[in-house]
Amino acid sequence: MRGNVFIAGLGLIGGSLALTIKKQHPNSVIYGFDVVTEEMDKASFLKVIDKRAESFQKGAEIADLIILATPVLETERLMEQLANMSLKEHVLITDTGSTKKSIVKKALQLAEKGIAFIGGHPMAGSHKSGVTAAKDQLFENAFYILTPTSHQSAHQLKLVKDWLSGTKARFIELTAEDHDEMTGILSHFPHIIASSLVEQAKDYQSTFPLLSRLAAGGFRDITRIASADPNMWASICVLNKDVLLKLLRQWQVKMNQVTELIEEEKFEKLFSFFQEAKIFRDELPSHSTGAIHSFYDLFIDVPDYPGVISEITGYLAEENISITNIRILETREDIYGVLRISFQNEQDRGLAKECLEKRTTYDLFIQ
Repeated sequence: MRGNVFIAGLGLIGGSLALTIKKQHPNSVIYGFDVVTEEMDKASFLKVIDKRAESFQKGAEIADLIILATPVLETERLMEQLANMSLKEHVLITDTGSTKKSIVKKALQLAEKGIAFIGGHPMAGSHKSGVTAAKDQLFENAFYILTPTSHQSAHQLKLVKDWLSGTKARFIELTAEDHDEMTGILSHFPHIIASSLVEQAKDYQSTFPLLSRLAAGGFRDITRIASADPNMWASICVLNKDVLLKLLRQWQVKMNQVTELIEEEKFEKLFSFFQEAKIFRDELPSHSTGAIHSFYDLFIDVPDYPGVISEITGYLAEENISITNIRILETREDIYGVLRISFQNEQDRGLAKECLEKRTTYDLFIQ
């Protein structure tokens, strides 16, 4: 496809979309804009974008496709500006926000002026942020939610999908309401619970000084998502308030029921509670990207001697396999420790496992 693509917001998502579009549509011209000048400088230097837009307005007015890859509240503000600009007659606008109901409502003012807006949410992420972390494989096999309404035609929806085909994502069409409810259940609500678990542990830190050290294993793993951007998650709570309040109230009822079972020592019912959760959890897909981006970890039993970490990372470097994090989980009495290495995606983890199986005799496992 030919045309001008304008991306506002040159972070991980915006930058990665720029790379996928340029790769799939080499005759397109990618314009970028970000309020943080440093991000635009990096995007230009890394050739993530072809040209810098002088301003948001100038970039928007020459575009055939506009992608708003900004936080939701900022996206809504930019949509108000777009409604008062002289845009191309057949311009298409989409976004990448993690809540959709308020954005689709805001898009009504665009629809009144005959401007096509189709909400979008690529369900992909990374432990890293910023345009320097952008990569064209970020969205492969991830779900990409689109929230068209009756104001857009089937042809316009197809054009958006064609522009985004280089993501190699799996497109799913949902109403804004269904999107917000499901992401509330599977992403927004778990972030609140994870943060509450961390807060509760913090409250006991003064009573038990060793608590933070003991939390370095499984507790730290199950609350990893609590490390996400506080500004973003405070905004999500406000924007998806109705769904989250309903879920929190339902969860409180469920926890009250569990509290009673524990108080009354009802073993059989407690067993059923844990058993049903285990069965449902074990049946969840393990090789696809969902509402919360996956963690691709490889665990290695390694002998506790100087240089073992540099040995392993050296093997991976020779194979050009990138890692996102590395951590020693424990050192045991039998002089062996557990090393956890995190990767960007399942493919990198698989290549690393294959590499280390050939080069070492260490036990490797994936949880």
